[in-house]
Amino acid sequence: MNIFITGGTTGVGLALAQNYLKLGHNVGVCGRDLTKLPADLKNSRLFSYQVDVSERSQVLSAISDFSKKMLGIDLVIANAGVSVPKKTKIPDFDAATKLIDINIKGVMYTFEAAIKEMLPKKHGHIVAIASVAGMVGLPGAAPYSASKAAVLKWCESLALELPNHGINVTAIAPGFIDTPLTQKNPHPMPFMISSDDAAKRIMKAIEQKKVLLVFPWQMAWTMWILERLPRFIYRYIMTFKSFNYSKEN
Repeated sequence: MNIFITGGTTGVGLALAQNYLKLGHNVGVCGRDLTKLPADLKNSRLFSYQVDVSERSQVLSAISDFSKKMLGIDLVIANAGVSVPKKTKIPDFDAATKLIDINIKGVMYTFEAAIKEMLPKKHGHIVAIASVAGMVGLPGAAPYSASKAAVLKWCESLALELPNHGINVTAIAPGFIDTPLTQKNPHPMPFMISSDDAAKRIMKAIEQKKVLLVFPWQMAWTMWILERLPRFIYRYIMTFKSFNYSKEN
């Protein structure tokens, strides 16, 4: 297969790239800083692109170039994303704007580029890495929850439309994964799993052409319950639960 992964230089994206390369696939990865790629990751089937996914032209150009080199593309994974740097009672709108550009627009641009390559052949699979945070509105993380909710709902809509054109759609909603991103979090992170474990679960869901995967199961059940609670009960629980907010806010 010919596979392109955004945010493929670290964390889950890198783990996915490494696993797919081991299986003999051609893999394209992009990131804002290619120096983050491990020095020992040398493979003739690996193609790297310096891309800021919030820049539409850069995303379109990279995926188009990879598809031309590979004479087609089978799988595109929109993995690039950022989280809120710290939980605050008052939203940081500058940080929120940057987050939305990457987490929503970045996925949209990635899907746009992928669909352009896949539609003529009526073949392909597009995947977005969202989060369980998109299933409910989490206090202190409004932009992040909103961005991931948008990704989940957009994938849900596309999964009703694109299979008619030969393109499968999968949304992934993981809980906490041990990555450079989550290592900055000051709060507890229950049910955390490794990047490699997450990558293997994601790869299995893609192979099975699942429309949605929420994992691990402990987090899936927790969010399933919170999502279905009457909202006044949810608000009561979340309002009185202790969260780590920055002191200046």
